[in-house]
Amino acid sequence: MQYLEESTRPWGRYQKFFHDEVIWVKRLEVYPRSRLSLQKHQYRFEKWIIVEGQGLAVIDDQQITVTPGMVVDIPLGSVHRMCNLYDDPLVFIEVAYGDYLGEDDIIRLKDDYNRVTEESLQY
Repeated sequence: MQYLEESTRPWGRYQKFFHDEVIWVKRLEVYPRSRLSLQKHQYRFEKWIIVEGQGLAVIDDQQITVTPGMVVDIPLGSVHRMCNLYDDPLVFIEVAYGDYLGEDDIIRLKDDYNRVTEESLQY
């Protein structure tokens, strides 16, 4: 299959299947014992559909154990992170939608890989 975009990150990798002006669809794989940045977005909402593995979704003050078939809503502006606490990969589909869908709409509040953005230091 040919993807619109593929990217490897310190926590895993993603493949983008679809992207237009208001929505994108990605497949994300989080490596065992890894997690994404604690982050928020100014312009986009997200839905995560868990496909494979188990993990912990953090949304604001909630911690949600996720398993295949679950759908997690990420409201606009909420602080969130996906964590893989286990020894097998965690795979989920991300559907992002909003007024702006650039990768630069990430305000990283905490990050295991020293990628906290300057703008986030005020939080």
